[in-house]
Amino acid sequence: MKQALEQIKTAAVEALEKCDNLKALEELKVKYLGKKGELTAILKQMGKLSAEERPVIGQLANEVRSTIEEEVKTRTAALKEKELEEQLAAEKIDVTMPGKKFQVGKKHPLTLVMDEIKEIFLGMGFDVVDGPEVELDYYNFEALNIPKNHPARDTQDTFYINDNVVMRTQTSPVQVRTMEKRKPPIRIISPGRVYRSDALDATHSPVFHQIEGLVVDKGITMSDLKGTLEMFVKSLYGEDSVVRFRPHHFPFTEPSAEMDVMCFNCHGEGCRICKGEGWIEILGAGMVHPKVLQNCGIDPEEYSGFAFGMGLERVVMRRFAIDDIRMFFENDQRFLDQF
Repeated sequence: MKQALEQIKTAAVEALEKCDNLKALEELKVKYLGKKGELTAILKQMGKLSAEERPVIGQLANEVRSTIEEEVKTRTAALKEKELEEQLAAEKIDVTMPGKKFQVGKKHPLTLVMDEIKEIFLGMGFDVVDGPEVELDYYNFEALNIPKNHPARDTQDTFYINDNVVMRTQTSPVQVRTMEKRKPPIRIISPGRVYRSDALDATHSPVFHQIEGLVVDKGITMSDLKGTLEMFVKSLYGEDSVVRFRPHHFPFTEPSAEMDVMCFNCHGEGCRICKGEGWIEILGAGMVHPKVLQNCGIDPEEYSGFAFGMGLERVVMRRFAIDDIRMFFENDQRFLDQF
């Protein structure tokens, strides 16, 4: 047994000296000193020794254990120091090298103005409400007093998924859904993407953004509508902004109007952007049609309201003096870096 202990000591020291990584070192420690290790196996046989041999072998076994443990400790420290040196060498930084410039993203001009418009209406007590872009025919047309034979339902104007499902042509369906769920007073705006089968040019796109608003309460009049929209335009464009209201027709409002802002490019003289008119139409508005209120379960004899809708792209074009709507969707970095 004495000879076996000496052999374990010699073999363990040699193996530990040759060990070149911490994982292998831990395996050697378990091999010799673990519960099922070689030294433990020897000690389990001490019960077979005589009373005279037992202290001698016990002392020798403790010396072997101490020697191995000390060697493990020494080798562990050496390997950790070696590992640290290798890590420091691999992660060395040359502070004299020039830094790398990282491109930091920022908001798209449409998002910038969208957020600004939201803040303006939130300041006037409006809530922001969202709704589905793939919409039922009922909410997009029927509930808004747009009959089956109306031109807006033509496939040349509307993208149809099937006979009953369309890509929404406006965010007005959100107004209907809100009136179905809430009781007046209601004061909301509903921003989002809309889709129409329009030819792409400087002022039209088949995909664009709308922000629509709705107010329903007792005693709401056309003067409330006009005052709200004038305050909005002056908050967005400045106190010197010039607007005009023109009579118009929308199936879901009566009476109806369109609101124009004086052309930012020609200041009313007429140019390509305003198509020679001197004004740019930015939104349509009017008093909510009594039939629409009825469709949503609201008594038109007790309540009245106004609604408006604007194309975000046209508002942003006026805001930043941009003359072509296509620039918003072409992802030209030279254009986007200006904002």
